[in-house]
Amino acid sequence: MKKLVWLVSIVLLVSSCSISKDARAKRNLLSGTWTLDNVAFEGNTGNVKAVLFNDVEDICLEGSEWFFRDNNSTGRYTISPSTLCNGGDRYIRWSVVEREENYSSQLQFKFINEKNQDISGGAGYRLTIDTLTDYAMVLKSNVMVDGSPVNVVYEFSKK
Repeated sequence: MKKLVWLVSIVLLVSSCSISKDARAKRNLLSGTWTLDNVAFEGNTGNVKAVLFNDVEDICLEGSEWFFRDNNSTGRYTISPSTLCNGGDRYIRWSVVEREENYSSQLQFKFINEKNQDISGGAGYRLTIDTLTDYAMVLKSNVMVDGSPVNVVYEFSKK
């Protein structure tokens, strides 16, 4: 009897920690290399200049290459160096989170080092997955600009 209770407990623990079929499908679609083609701002009529992910200005992210490895949830994005942009690789640990309260999925990530160790103190970023297909992805995040909400829209194409 004790073995049966133990087995049922393990099955419940494993099933509660596993991700849903929808999140798993999104992880599979995300896996691979993407180019961030455009960063735009919805909900603001003015010219917006923003530092995104506490890293670089929005213009530096355009054209960046993003790589997501789904078997160990690591990846990176690479910024091309320029006079405005501190180029190089930024390593990340990522996952897909489902928000039950509004039925949306989000890509979340935090910064890690080359040895896959957290370097962000557990803090990270969440972007709502607006569109995700085999060839295109649109992510959105809400920010405040001059006291008004603005959506940052990230438009990707898969390589």
